Amino acid sequence: MLELHCHTTYSDGTLTPGELVAAAAASGVRALAITDHDTMSGWDEAFLAALLYNIEIVPGLELSTVHNDRSLHILGFYPDANKLRVPLNDRIEGRFRRSQEMVDKLAALGYPIELPQTSPGMAPGRPHIASALVKAGHAKSSREAFDRWLGDYGPAYVRYEKFSIAEGIDLLRSCGAVPVWAHPYLFRGGVVEEVLKELVDAGLMGVEVYHPSHSSSQIAKLKDLCLHYGLFATGGSDYHGPDPERKNTDSTTLNMLHLPLELLEPIKVAAASLK
Repeated sequence: MLELHCHTTYSDGTLTPGELVAAAAASGVRALAITDHDTMSGWDEAFLAALLYNIEIVPGLELSTVHNDRSLHILGFYPDANKLRVPLNDRIEGRFRRSQEMVDKLAALGYPIELPQTSPGMAPGRPHIASALVKAGHAKSSREAFDRWLGDYGPAYVRYEKFSIAEGIDLLRSCGAVPVWAHPYLFRGGVVEEVLKELVDAGLMGVEVYHPSHSSSQIAKLKDLCLHYGLFATGGSDYHGPDPERKNTDSTTLNMLHLPLELLEPIKVAAASLK
């Protein structure tokens, strides 16, 4: 079975890369993609842990871009780490600036917190700030923190720094990565069919067809669009690990989609052709 969308503690997941690999192997996953937000920092630990299990690691990331003033995420599989490292450092610095702006806004609103400490190469985001609000006693849960302050257009919300879909796709392809639109039906900045055409024109190579948020009719529509444009169909649970606020349960589970390994082979071939 295949998992092409998972997060670790290097972005907004709750499991370390090693813990994620162990959990994936126990769930029957044979190939696991590490796709943290704007960072490759979890790869080395994942590769090392994979030696203990019969599991293949797919190196990847989830790149944050902005389209129509809304966040649009693009998965990138098999990038050349040496080529991508410097550009990603710029993206991580931008995430730090954005996080600090949100912390400053919260302080001005009367809810002071400290910017959460992160490991080198780790990209801070709203989930980390939400957890800090809970720790400071300002909110009872991360959900409350998002509902009151951090949700899109909330009083402490700060937009991502401008980084267009064309820039994002060009960056990934120039580094040998296969760019794939993550969870299209979660995007709130336009009609999927219209946005997909723009992404294809910019060089998109795949679509995350299978995702827990997609209905059966949406999956069918995305499969048709992939055939129409000649795109790869990928999928994953978008697993972020167990949520302590839900007593170690999560709305998604590893291997919940039971995706066949056959989906991975054409992506490998395409990545090799980009090198």
